[in-house]
Parts: sequence; C-alpha cells; structure tokens
Amino acid sequence: MNGAVVLTSGGLDSSVLLHQVVREYGAENVRALSFFYGQRHAIELECAEAQAEAAGVETHVVLDIGFMGALLAPGSTLLAAGDAVPDLKDLSEADLAQPPTYVPNRNMMLLSMAAAYAEAQGCSRVYYGAQAQDEYGYWDCTETFLERINGVLALNRKTPVQVLAPLVHHSKADNVRLGVELGIDFAQTWTCYRGLGNDTVAVSERRGCGTCPSCVERIQAFKAVGVTDPLDPARS
Repeated sequence: MNGAVVLTSGGLDSSVLLHQVVREYGAENVRALSFFYGQRHAIELECAEAQAEAAGVETHVVLDIGFMGALLAPGSTLLAAGDAVPDLKDLSEADLAQPPTYVPNRNMMLLSMAAAYAEAQGCSRVYYGAQAQDEYGYWDCTETFLERINGVLALNRKTPVQVLAPLVHHSKADNVRLGVELGIDFAQTWTCYRGLGNDTVAVSERRGCGTCPSCVERIQAFKAVGVTDPLDPARS
C-alpha cells in the first residue's frame, strides 16, 4: 500500500499538514478528504478546496454526512443546528477541558471513514491535524486517542491503515511558523467557529469574529510569531 490520505478541513492546522505531507510524499501520492457534517463554519470547505489546489493534489473528495448536524446538535455548539458558540472568556475552567464546541465522537467517525477510504484506495496512512490547543482541549486530539485508534486499526488482517498526527504536540503558533515556511496563503484558511453567515464574502474581506475559542487561539498564535493574520478582525 502506498500514498496517504489527509483529512483537510480548510482550517489552519489541516492546511499546514496537507502541504507538509505533500512535501514528503509528492502531490501525486496524496489524496485530500473533507467532510460536511453540518458545521456552521462550512466556509472552511471552500478553503479546503483552495488548499488542495494550491498543494497540487489532484484528488480531493468532499463527503456529505450532513445528517450528523441534526443528530448531534444537542451536544455541540459547532453545529449549525446547535446552540450559539460562546466566547472563550465566558467558558468556565471545567469547560476548557471539553468545551461546548466539541462534536461528540467526530474525529473517531471521520477517521474511521478516512481509514476505509485509504484502504480501498491502496493508501497505508491517514493524516489528521490534531494539535495541542493552548487554551482548551479535545480528547480526540490527544496522543492517547491516536495510540488507541491505531490499536483498533491494527486488527486488520490484511491491509492495516495507520493514523498519523505529526502536529499533535504543536501549538497553533508552531503551525503558523511551519505554514509560513511552506508558503501557505492563510487568507485561504478558516478558523472562526461562528462561520461567516454569508459565504459570498470575497476572500480579501473575510474576517473571524475574534472572540470565539478558535479565533482567540489563532490571533494569539499569529501575534506570537510576529506575522499578520489576514483574518484578524482588528486588521484594517
């Protein structure tokens, strides 16, 4: 089995990962895989397409599993049918361990589908952009989760697929630095959990809300690296 499948959401982390994997394997050996799962920030899928094109990846599959949006809405504010996304400052200390933007079992489901797709395509590896959040955390972005899902996949008796998360110990700032090195157009990434509301906004006019957990982390990361974030709402 050769090649790799990269979960490509269109967010900053997965975009950096996609370009890194392409640099390692060559674009001809990489397939990008994205999901519409009812997320309110679905504009990220347009960014995923832009990043796949920029990386030279010829195969970019977008799976519509929108049924998850209604099924899981009571358990996540990240879904369009769920409650409103809170500001980071309004989250309690307990919330930070597993914030209301967590989508129940999302990564386990997406990685299971990605592993099936990889196996069918003759690819031995699946990459996803888990990183070490600075302000909050998700259990399905941890090294322990990675080890255990690989333990299950290793039960395959013929063609096991391995899940890799090379950015799992990276902060958002680390990924910004790597993205700068890789020449990524950060204007063609999306981070804000609240989405745009109007997906027809020109790329040059797009801005995050600046206060949701993901926006705060992104703003702090760009400031730490000392580069301008094109999506910073404070940017003129």
